[in-house]
Amino acid sequence: MPDTTLTYETVPFRLDRATYPALASMTATLRDRHRFAADIADRCAALFGARWAEEFEVVVDALFPTPEAVAAAVKGYAAFAMQSMRLQAAFEVEGHYRSKTYDQAASEVYFNEQHMMREYLPGLLLSHFLWPHHYRQLQFFETAFVDAMRVAGASSFVEVGIGTGLYSGLLLRRLPWVRGTGYDISPSSKQFTEDQVRALGVEDRYEVQLRDVTARPVEPRADWLVCVEVLEHLEDPVAFLRGLRASLAPGGRAFITAALNAAHADHIHLYRTPDDVLAQLVEAGFTLEQSFVGAAYAPRAPGVPVPSAAAFIVY
Repeated sequence: MPDTTLTYETVPFRLDRATYPALASMTATLRDRHRFAADIADRCAALFGARWAEEFEVVVDALFPTPEAVAAAVKGYAAFAMQSMRLQAAFEVEGHYRSKTYDQAASEVYFNEQHMMREYLPGLLLSHFLWPHHYRQLQFFETAFVDAMRVAGASSFVEVGIGTGLYSGLLLRRLPWVRGTGYDISPSSKQFTEDQVRALGVEDRYEVQLRDVTARPVEPRADWLVCVEVLEHLEDPVAFLRGLRASLAPGGRAFITAALNAAHADHIHLYRTPDDVLAQLVEAGFTLEQSFVGAAYAPRAPGVPVPSAAAFIVY
């Protein structure tokens, strides 16, 4: 019998400076100034291909339009990543996050304008394209949540804990008829997000408010709610989740994520498994529809915790 096995020859996707000038500039800056991340963009390009490059190009070109802005953002990312690696190494040895109250984290991070604008927010934003587990979570958001909003003819959404504004900005661009409202406690997140939606040309359909939804739920309640990477920052995530549940309209859907085994300066609540998060979602009154879990890398040895992203679509 003849061999009918199919073989495929694939050529890894490569960044073309003519097609992706902003991304090429950022990649060159990483390579020249931050050797530990010299090939990180090239590896992601080979892994995710043209769709990744096209989306990343839009974001980098809009938010960091000059070489000076690119260099500053990359410098912030490098500091953000190096701190995360140091804390992760300590976590692997100690088995727990460094003890810190929410008020301490808020003072050191969320209300520290210089740290937020120069390091934390640009670092977190770039990590969603340069860290494979973050980008895969973004892909899940698009295919499982944004597409569902499109099919349902959604007219509005709410994001609680906007952070960098990346998820709100993506929603506003993918669904050009939708209006959104973002909530956060950090003035820096408010400014960074407002700058982003303005740069992307969607600011007329979006408003940011400084508010703690735990103390005062969203009104009117949202049909579509987004909350990305907030739970691990809290001393009492269940109380916060109950506030989210009270902000969700009957029949509404929510996209909620948490970081697992990921040591950062402002991470307080340690989630070791996706079931840890799911148990709290259920306790707060949510019902699971579907979920995603992605690890940052393969464990270096059996039993070594690996940073992971866990995302849940609930109602």
